[in-house]
Amino acid sequence: MIISGLKSMDLITAIATSGINVAFFAVVVYFDILVLFPKYMKDRKMLIHFGTLAAVALLLTPIKTTLLYFVTQGDIEVQSHYLGNQLFTFFTMFFVAISATIYGIMNDWLLSQRQQNDLMNQSLQSELKFLKSQINPHFLFNTLNSLYALTLKKSDLAPEIVLKLSEMMRYMLYECNEKTVSLKKEINYMQNYIELEKLRHGDKLIVNLTIEGNIEEQKIAPLVLIPFIENSFKHGLNSALTQGFVDLNFKIDEDDFSMTLENSKTPSMPKTSLARSGGIGLINVSRRMAILYPDRHHLNITDSPKKYKVEIKINLSNLN
Repeated sequence: MIISGLKSMDLITAIATSGINVAFFAVVVYFDILVLFPKYMKDRKMLIHFGTLAAVALLLTPIKTTLLYFVTQGDIEVQSHYLGNQLFTFFTMFFVAISATIYGIMNDWLLSQRQQNDLMNQSLQSELKFLKSQINPHFLFNTLNSLYALTLKKSDLAPEIVLKLSEMMRYMLYECNEKTVSLKKEINYMQNYIELEKLRHGDKLIVNLTIEGNIEEQKIAPLVLIPFIENSFKHGLNSALTQGFVDLNFKIDEDDFSMTLENSKTPSMPKTSLARSGGIGLINVSRRMAILYPDRHHLNITDSPKKYKVEIKINLSNLN
């Protein structure tokens, strides 16, 4: 080690003095991080913490000076330097201790932020699973109601509905457990649902479905759109309408996906026993979209006297 303004030490003395400096710095740092920081700083007892650091530095200063004094025997000038600069030695150790405290505070804060982020992610995932679990039984409930109505009429369409329902259930049970699914399969699932509703309503309901763009390679969160479609069929034809319509358009332009859905309705919708269930479905899917596509989706609902329109735009790039 070379002391500023003094002559150069020999190699062995320089190594010895450097070792003493490193050792005392290490003692201060580890004592701060392992003992003082957990005991005082985490309880916000800052005055006690820094006061103890000062006391430790004050206690170690003469010990360090003594060791350096004996290591540099025979070099009066260097010994005099150490003896006359004990205040500098004290502030050096105190500064190193404060630096260790700052490091501990930053490390503790980063760890806390990481834990908060992990808890938030776990909470969001739990909420998504909960919302999704509410949507699936909701579909099954309404579809079974449709099937029940047809069996009461002894309709020949019942077996075909059972087949469509089987395909839908297979998709929900075996392919919807991932974060994303193929957009093509999701649209195919919705087409099955539409075919089921067309079988149930027959000529009383006019359905127009168009698909624009390439749906082969994109992915989307499962079952995030179907509640809107289910809602449109539920209100697109009811006891107050003899002829209803549902117009549905899917459009994909690179990573931007849009769905426009419009259905007929009466100016005053009749109250049904399923109104609460339908409300839950739409609330859930809106919440799912907010969690899955934050700042990357747009949902607009227009409710006019005779029409109900839903416009959805989603950027799918970050979920592929």
